[in-house]
Amino acid sequence: MSQKVNMKELFLGMQQEMLSKLKTIRKHVTHPGTKGDATELSWIEWLSTYLPNRYCVDTAFVVDHTGTRSDQIDLVIYDQQYSPFVFYQEGVKFIPAESVYAIFEVKQTLNKEHIQYAAEKAESVRALHRTSVPIVHAGGTYPPRPLFDIVAGLITTSSDWTPTFGKPFEEAMGALKPWQRLNIGCVLDSGSFLLKPNGTFETSSAEEALIFFFIKLFVQLQNLGTVPAMDIDLYSRALDSI
Repeated sequence: MSQKVNMKELFLGMQQEMLSKLKTIRKHVTHPGTKGDATELSWIEWLSTYLPNRYCVDTAFVVDHTGTRSDQIDLVIYDQQYSPFVFYQEGVKFIPAESVYAIFEVKQTLNKEHIQYAAEKAESVRALHRTSVPIVHAGGTYPPRPLFDIVAGLITTSSDWTPTFGKPFEEAMGALKPWQRLNIGCVLDSGSFLLKPNGTFETSSAEEALIFFFIKLFVQLQNLGTVPAMDIDLYSRALDSI
């Protein structure tokens, strides 16, 4: 006889486990840089565990074929299907802009300063030049994939505001330029938000912050489809022999 599983309890348990882990890091890791690194690694591990295998998650710089790079991004969600290389230099990753689905800044708290900081990081990625070339398959050739808007967001453990998504939050988000737009975010102990097409925000309860964030992020990733096939010839022009 089949038995039912309480999915809500599983989701809430997942959130409490993550929240406990991050609060432990905040309490016992006193060095700001080390605390930030540990928090980023926790989110990288969590997203890598629960997102499908096609999505890679890392801290990295994003680069384009001209050699221009973004600011360092705490979390980059990317795909290597049509991008045969991710550059490594002294332990630092450089990911081609064409491979990127989404980027996130990770901070301890939600506030105006951190929203602006995450927005500037988003702008540094969206300003990069992305290429797209036809894709050859067994039945012929697909045309170049249209470029999609890279998802950007902010992940924090708590908020400096009460209520979390009240007027100060809306004013800070409303002041962002188009390329700085933050589509989605998670405040783990308070709730998550999603920017809707009409410019308003959909938010979650505090207890469902993590699963709301994950489901809404996953839907956005699904809607983006597959990253474009990069023009490797443009990247190879950095070589003297090509």
